[in-house]
Amino acid sequence: MLYRIHTMAFYLFFGIFTANLGCAQETNLTKDSSGKPIISESDHPAMSDPTLANKTAPDKFKVKVETTKGAFVIEVDRSWAPNGADRFYNMVEIGYFQDVAIFRAIKGFMFQFGIHGDPKVNKFWKEATIKDDKNARGVSNEPGYLTFARSGLPNSRSSQLFINLGENGSLDRQGFTPFGKVVEGMDVLTKIETKYGENSNEVQPKFQAEGNVFIKKRYPDIDFIKSMTLVKE
Repeated sequence: MLYRIHTMAFYLFFGIFTANLGCAQETNLTKDSSGKPIISESDHPAMSDPTLANKTAPDKFKVKVETTKGAFVIEVDRSWAPNGADRFYNMVEIGYFQDVAIFRAIKGFMFQFGIHGDPKVNKFWKEATIKDDKNARGVSNEPGYLTFARSGLPNSRSSQLFINLGENGSLDRQGFTPFGKVVEGMDVLTKIETKYGENSNEVQPKFQAEGNVFIKKRYPDIDFIKSMTLVKE
């Protein structure tokens, strides 16, 4: 973090800002917790070219999230934040969320994810920003609500997201616009490991550059998103 401010909302604000300061480097393909190679940019063209992940999401859709602590289901309402909903839909569809670390988790506040385990993928996605969404529907960052992380700059959302663990309405005024909520498995959210708390300044840049090899060594007990899949109604 750039500054130690004693307000959880500002922890999120500055913590996300540091994510944009690191630079990725070429490394060997990292592996998941079972030793298998994780998804690389070669598995789907959009992994190395985010502009190809450009479909318009359905008005509403659900995503099943498998984590190391269990599964939950997110329902997305595109009318809340169209740009965010479209980005998330495409990321799920191309298989981005496979063995993705929940690298930042603060009890009673939120947990954050979206940095890919393969540095080659991060090289393309960390700067693949989308336009801001105005909170026209008045949706708030309530427990279980899903929101894209952003820096203090306009139109800075890319691949990092967070799920609120507490009442974080103060984030609404800072441009953090939710676009979905957990509708099944809320109990799983409370099981996500939070003992490491806030990240220090160097964590996100190193994670982007070195991938899961770094984050598993730094935080051996963190939880992971094993996969995300679109739910067929």
